[in-house]
Amino acid sequence: MNAPVIQEFSYDPFDPAVMADPLPYYRVLRDEHPVYYVEKWDTYALSRFADIWQVLEVNDGTFVASEGTLPAATVLGRHNDGPVPDPPLHPMPFHANFDNPIYDGVRRCTSGPFRPRSVAKLADRIRELANERLDELLPRGTFDLTQEYGGIVAASMVCELLGLPVDLAADVLATVNAGSLAQPGSGVEVANARPGYLEYLIPIVQRSRAGDGTDHPIADNLVGYRLPDGSEFTDIEAATQMLGIFIGGTETVPKIVAHGLWELGLRSDQMAAVRADIDGNVPKAREEMIRYCAPAQWFARTVRKPFTIHGTTIEPGQRIITLLASANRDEREYHDPDEFVWDRTIERLLAFGRGQHFCLGVHLARLEITIMVSEWLKRVPEYEIISDSALRPPSSFQWGWNSVPVEV
Repeated sequence: MNAPVIQEFSYDPFDPAVMADPLPYYRVLRDEHPVYYVEKWDTYALSRFADIWQVLEVNDGTFVASEGTLPAATVLGRHNDGPVPDPPLHPMPFHANFDNPIYDGVRRCTSGPFRPRSVAKLADRIRELANERLDELLPRGTFDLTQEYGGIVAASMVCELLGLPVDLAADVLATVNAGSLAQPGSGVEVANARPGYLEYLIPIVQRSRAGDGTDHPIADNLVGYRLPDGSEFTDIEAATQMLGIFIGGTETVPKIVAHGLWELGLRSDQMAAVRADIDGNVPKAREEMIRYCAPAQWFARTVRKPFTIHGTTIEPGQRIITLLASANRDEREYHDPDEFVWDRTIERLLAFGRGQHFCLGVHLARLEITIMVSEWLKRVPEYEIISDSALRPPSSFQWGWNSVPVEV
């Protein structure tokens, strides 16, 4: 398929045309503008795999997330005159906005259930949830692969890990999906979405603080955490630290599962190859699904020390956005990257980030994708995606299929 020709090229992550289909823009950026300055936001966009890999491994204070890893237009519209300090300790924003030691300290409070050994123990439960969903969905014949299969399974696991009733999974999923939508020109207004999220999370903290006799390992750790000045989190602040799990654990995996099964289903030869040994081949296909289908487009950092790349020096206070979705399609890293190849050799991957902010849930995500794809292929001999009804709503951050109707 011939890519559209972009006349008088300009790139803005909040541009409606970019939000509708960013891939042609990424190609031009990689080929012609590897360090692209977006004057309106005083921000540089990096689009090549190797450049992003290099930047994200820098961990010496050159790049900070003081303005957030996903700043909206209202934040980027304020241009900085020099380095940006860390936010104040109170009211405490999400801990990813801080450098160490706060970032690492709070991350350790939430990381226990996501370590490899802990995640491995969840396999049977994920498989049980997947098959419960398939038991309900398959007799219906037609349903939504993203929301009703992958979405409910992933949201159920988030509920269980955080200490919420599993019967809230559908409500949690809908809340997170609504929070990721964006109007062209504005980006994701996280601050406006958070109250809806916190309605679920604050009660968990309150129960932990009250010592209700229930095990809340993440909330218990956050309640017991002390900041460098000796202060503790308020209920709202502790709940805010769980947003990464609440959002990230709910939103991304279902879109990779649904889109990945869609791509596999379009290629009968690849489908036959994967089905020949489902348990052995799905983990390899999973990595290509992550590379090809991961919906996150970019993350931001604010520069605290001058940084030079490709002869361009980025000054303190300016920003960098690392276009991970562009890196996933970089022909300098992957041969024929716009093709889906189930058994592609993938030596490096940026879909989960890199460095200090590497995705906390990477092991759980890989396990969930593996199990949901495997159980689907074992139980569904034939299926067809109703592509005309698939929905990919606008978002500056998530370019993923929120709805993938399927007929079995």
